[in-house]
Amino acid sequence: MSHSLRSDIGLSAISAGFVAVLVGFASSVAIVFQAAQAAGATEEMMVSWIGALGLGMGLTCIAFSWYYKAPVITAWSTPGAALLATSLVGIPMAEAVGAFLFSALLTLLLGLSGSFEKLMSKVPMPIASAMLAGILVQFGLSVFTSMQTQPALVGIMLACYLAGRRWLPRYAIILVLAAGFGASWLLGLIHFEQLHWTLGKPVWVSPEFRWSTLIGVGLPLFIVTMTSQNIPGVATLQASGYGDVPISPVISGTGLTSLLLTPFGGFAFNLAAITAAICTGPEAHPDPAKRYTAGIAAGVFYLLAGLCGASVVALFSAFPEALVASLAGLALIGTIGASLSVATGDEHSREAALITFLITASGISFWGIGAAFWGLAGGMLAYRLFERGR
Repeated sequence: MSHSLRSDIGLSAISAGFVAVLVGFASSVAIVFQAAQAAGATEEMMVSWIGALGLGMGLTCIAFSWYYKAPVITAWSTPGAALLATSLVGIPMAEAVGAFLFSALLTLLLGLSGSFEKLMSKVPMPIASAMLAGILVQFGLSVFTSMQTQPALVGIMLACYLAGRRWLPRYAIILVLAAGFGASWLLGLIHFEQLHWTLGKPVWVSPEFRWSTLIGVGLPLFIVTMTSQNIPGVATLQASGYGDVPISPVISGTGLTSLLLTPFGGFAFNLAAITAAICTGPEAHPDPAKRYTAGIAAGVFYLLAGLCGASVVALFSAFPEALVASLAGLALIGTIGASLSVATGDEHSREAALITFLITASGISFWGIGAAFWGLAGGMLAYRLFERGR
């Protein structure tokens, strides 16, 4: 079936794409800056990092979403950036780039081998959905924890969400977005004083390779990106009904994109989970076959963000944290509910799914590997154990 982008796209899809980019940048761009600073990046290099990341995410979102007609959302590796912020201290930028290239090459080879897709195909849907719910539940809770610091702002956004879901369900998040911006402006919570629009320029860094850096930085970056980002990203697609999207070509594509953009600061690209959930739910479009337009919209906003570099970072930092947290939480309520429904729908797998959900929601981390992986591992272990018992 052929699709026409012009007829398929709608205001709700554009809004979902914008919210995804807003949440993605505002929630973790500071960690990216910390990683760049740890390697001794200059201000020009940090702007180049944002430009390369925006370009990579924008092109992959647009290309994958258009080709597969599904909302395939990519992101930078936030856990990877957190890892780099501590492991790059004292390592020259050229060696850091060499480690990024090593991680990107491993990602490309893994995608070409098809082994990652084979592994994920063995994960039952209730377990994958429980892991996704565990990842997203903190964002749902943030709506109400943010109310402690900004009761007026969050109260207005929550009221608009409830009214929108009752009378204009397709445009509920658009109303929340508009109400949040308007309320923040009236309450004096938005600060544009330091905002200056400038275009970023790419800065090339020639890589250098040292075994200790490749093993100490490149390999952990690859492992963390796969376990903490790509596994939840695949679960998001599957839980949202897009399990027919072939994963191996997407993994290969993100690895290739990292290879090309790493010298400019594109340290790691992967499937998104949280921002993807914003674009794969019914709030993006009531017709699942047309939600790919939200992925394309997100790609366009990522390109704009990368083009403007530091200016966009300053723009996103001008918004109050409560607005971003509440916007994300309200946009994800539907996805959280759907994931929990799938996770607990089958009584035979319900207990294993709840174990997955609780471990993931706990936020535990061992050896630099996040809770999503451990939730999946614990849930799969319980699932197989209970299955053998039956």
